[in-house]
Amino acid sequence: MKTLKNILILALLFSAVTLNAQTDKATTARIVEAQNYVFVATTALPLNAADINQIMNRMPGYNGGGTINLSGSNYDLSVTPDSLVSYLPYYGRSFTPKYGTIDENGIKFKSKKFSYKSSARKKGGWNIAIDPKDVKENFRLNLVITESGYGTLTVINNNQQPITFNGYLSETKPKKKN
Repeated sequence: MKTLKNILILALLFSAVTLNAQTDKATTARIVEAQNYVFVATTALPLNAADINQIMNRMPGYNGGGTINLSGSNYDLSVTPDSLVSYLPYYGRSFTPKYGTIDENGIKFKSKKFSYKSSARKKGGWNIAIDPKDVKENFRLNLVITESGYGTLTVINNNQQPITFNGYLSETKPKKKN
């Protein structure tokens, strides 16, 4: 019984540490309205989970069920009023192969020209649609943000199956002046 109690206490501690990473309501509202935030991806949910499970079962950090744990991997989407930087992985079926270096795989791009539409949700939070205009591929990014700073990002591309990422928002770090 004492072991079970200790396990529950540890589980509560770890969940408290995870919840602490989120922003408060005021901060979330401020950074979303200012269009100045970073979406940090913690899990990836590929569309074709059955095929991916066969491959991913052999990789560390995979917890099955179609969800891929990205914690500690530094995958993110950085949004500022004048730029959009995506550094996200891709798991799923690609209809058109990408040629080049391994650095070009995934959902990795920098954009200075993009459309950004934000609307409030009925139950709180925001729906955000982002369309980069100056990248090689035609991406559509749909981001749903809760008031507490959690987010779900769905990336749609004509050349790949859609993929969804769960994560949280954080403030952008100010650039250091040299």
